[in-house]
Amino acid sequence: MAVDDTGRDEYSEAVGLDELREEGRALTAVDGTPIALFYHEGEVRAVNNRCPHMGFPLTEGSVEEGVLTCHWHHARFELSCGDTFDPWADDVDTYPTEVREGTVYVSPEPRRAEPPEVHWRDRLEDGLEQNIRLVLAKSAVALLDAGVDPEEVVERGVRFGVRNRADGWASGLTILTALANRLPDLDEQDRKRALYQGLTEVAGDCDGEPPKFDQESFSATDVPFERLRSWFRENVEVRDADGAERVLRTAVASGYGPERLTELLVTAATDHRYLDTGHTFDYVNKATEALDLVGWDDEERTADVLASLVRGLATAQRAEETSSWRQPVDLASMCADHFDRLDGMVAAGEGETWTEPDDFTDRLHSADPEEVFDALEGAIRAGATVEELASAVSFAAAKRVALFATSNEFNDWNTVHHTFTFANAVHRAAERTETTALYRGVFDAAVNVYLDRFLNTPPAPEATGDSDADPEAALEDLRMAFEQQGRVQQAGDAVADFLAGGGDPGRLKAELGNALLVEDTGFHTFQAYEAACRQFDLRADGAGDVDGVTDEQRDCLVAAGRYMAAHYPTRRSREQTFSIAARLMRGERVDGAGEVE
Repeated sequence: MAVDDTGRDEYSEAVGLDELREEGRALTAVDGTPIALFYHEGEVRAVNNRCPHMGFPLTEGSVEEGVLTCHWHHARFELSCGDTFDPWADDVDTYPTEVREGTVYVSPEPRRAEPPEVHWRDRLEDGLEQNIRLVLAKSAVALLDAGVDPEEVVERGVRFGVRNRADGWASGLTILTALANRLPDLDEQDRKRALYQGLTEVAGDCDGEPPKFDQESFSATDVPFERLRSWFRENVEVRDADGAERVLRTAVASGYGPERLTELLVTAATDHRYLDTGHTFDYVNKATEALDLVGWDDEERTADVLASLVRGLATAQRAEETSSWRQPVDLASMCADHFDRLDGMVAAGEGETWTEPDDFTDRLHSADPEEVFDALEGAIRAGATVEELASAVSFAAAKRVALFATSNEFNDWNTVHHTFTFANAVHRAAERTETTALYRGVFDAAVNVYLDRFLNTPPAPEATGDSDADPEAALEDLRMAFEQQGRVQQAGDAVADFLAGGGDPGRLKAELGNALLVEDTGFHTFQAYEAACRQFDLRADGAGDVDGVTDEQRDCLVAAGRYMAAHYPTRRSREQTFSIAARLMRGERVDGAGEVE
């Protein structure tokens, strides 16, 4: 071992120069790091022996014309500096060498010694830009291991997503935000999985898409909010996305905060019925939730995130244009009639405090639309706030999922799911703004609960749980239900048994989250899990409290468990990528068969 002038260890003895010149390559280790030495074109070169792509030993590669090629996936590196020709592979660390008295010495410090968080922030951008799943997985693992706040990772994904897709907010950003909302429910490894899954979805949405080119705000920033709202609604009404974006950016530039900006968006989003089967409103909600996570304080970021919604609002299909809302009952006209009287209903309820009747869910599940509308109007006249009424309708929608009959066509899972996630989005928006325009969203959700009635005919057996059940056994039953196709009822029963037997709800949410994240989960299933967990969290005072868990809370998680079981198992290809990344970041070697050596 050579020492520097201060007596500190510096370079390590590696190999004789003549031996290296004859063999062309050699393997050594410095402070536990495997180093590949090459003698090429009269020069000694040293690189980390682990290929940065998937860990294959570079001493088994080949060197030609200054290029080191790994023989596993053919990643290529400029030998002197370690830079890769292939962005999916990452650069390889190179190490200074010295030749002293015929012996090669190697420094323990790589030439590039930037902090891990700096390197992996850059690689995260590469992974997003080129839609490289392994790079995104490595970045999620490495950034959290380096102590980077998950919110920063989410913020980078959100910024990329809203800037690099001309059509704006879509499923990828919704998934990223939904998973970010549930990070506190997950263990450390699953938080990394959640970020990886969300970032992968954002990159996939943007891959091959043209970027977003912004419209500018108006120079005038003193326009009254009521006029901006009117302009925004009018531009969305005539499907002028560019005009609507200029108005929205002006509202942001004028300094209006989350409540007013949400009001602007949800008013336009409820001018027509149930846009794009609820996705449009859910996107509005998720964009505002993303800003709740990363902050509303940055004007440019806020404007970019909210502007990504405009094209979807302007181009969405309107449910009143579909036959199901017109025949055999003209539900759209019934809504319009009630909206004409909405101000009077709200005025009648001023000063009143509404208590949800015990039979309210049954009334919302009625086969008679008049009874559904009467229940809603009566609640408003009795003082029900938008938030209270949205909460009640959200549970009625969750109950449809919990009682979904598997005798229906498989695609009908999406029908009850759309209603539930839409109702949940309206409920969340009502927590942010008190605009009475949101009552229209509540009516839309209730109408869809009515339209979904046939999917509970007959209803699935209700999962109520066994108070004598062993929570550990119930969890094992749940895991087994996710391992076999079609075990929907078993999954619902296992969730109910776990809770009835006194199992910790936090552990159940974590278990469901893990199942979600190890599968090749689809968009709707991510939504279903997040909405069910959120509705669970909001319901602590309902009827039938058993060991702190209400019947309504139970039914929300039963709905999630049944929906997930209907869609599992999958090939789990994404989990394979994540597992490889996690092992590589721990310094393990993965061989050609995918096994750790």
